[in-house]
Amino acid sequence: MLNVFEALRSPSVAEILPSIRKFVVGQLLFASFTCPGSGEWEASWAEHDCIMHVTLGRKTLRAGGRIWSLRPGDTIFLKKGVSFLRQDTHEDVCIFVFFIPDEFIRTSVREIAADLPRLTPPMEPRDMALPVRHDAGVVAFLEAMKVFFSAKDDPAEILLKLKMKELVASLVVSASNTTLSAYLRWLAGRDAPSIPSIMEANCFHNLSIGAFATLCGRSLSTFKREFRQHYGVSPGRWLLEQRLECAARLLSATSRSITDVVYECGFEHPAHFTRAFKLRFGQTPTEYRETNLATG
Repeated sequence: MLNVFEALRSPSVAEILPSIRKFVVGQLLFASFTCPGSGEWEASWAEHDCIMHVTLGRKTLRAGGRIWSLRPGDTIFLKKGVSFLRQDTHEDVCIFVFFIPDEFIRTSVREIAADLPRLTPPMEPRDMALPVRHDAGVVAFLEAMKVFFSAKDDPAEILLKLKMKELVASLVVSASNTTLSAYLRWLAGRDAPSIPSIMEANCFHNLSIGAFATLCGRSLSTFKREFRQHYGVSPGRWLLEQRLECAARLLSATSRSITDVVYECGFEHPAHFTRAFKLRFGQTPTEYRETNLATG
């Protein structure tokens, strides 16, 4: 699966997206580009949260079991993890994308913590994406980025960092974006992403253990150790069990084809799925479905 953050950072991305204009400041990424669409769902993942703003065309976003329709002028905050995008028209779609690492959010929020007014308690929302309402701070940021993207010369890195800090501060105090504010402050109170939150939101996607470690902001060895401390089993064993249980539920309760079930639950190869399923449940997927239909 495509790591969209790394793909956009790559110098070779201009070969695929010749219209791209981007600024990279450490792990911060500011990008504007036009993307042709196939009308098919395109899967990708990223290790950082991002803000996406549509300037032209229409996109549909699917993440965490929910769907959002994005029209020109719409802005959405997307949490780190797996998401799917589909172009809704044959015309090109123009978007701004801003990737913001946790450490930048943490530092920015902690710098203003002493001056914050009374706000709702910090919390992590269950949704993978949060629509961003355009208050004065959001509008000011987007207008500044339009100027930067259209200018001949790149802006100074210090200006880009200041603009992003201003946006984070604006969202934290925004009366129009209270859920996003609570999430940003929740992030600022943690030293690393929550392993359970990341895993439970993304376990049915075909990512490597290394990718899960990256999503959780840990080295592979640290991720495996902390995962076992929390769940009592290895990441690979836990993922297999979650995916098999998901497959069993779908086979029992839906008429989806076995092939669809395989990929929806995060398996890569149908043959491996069938072997693992029979070892876990004592029946092939077909036999399991027939048994449950007969007893249901």
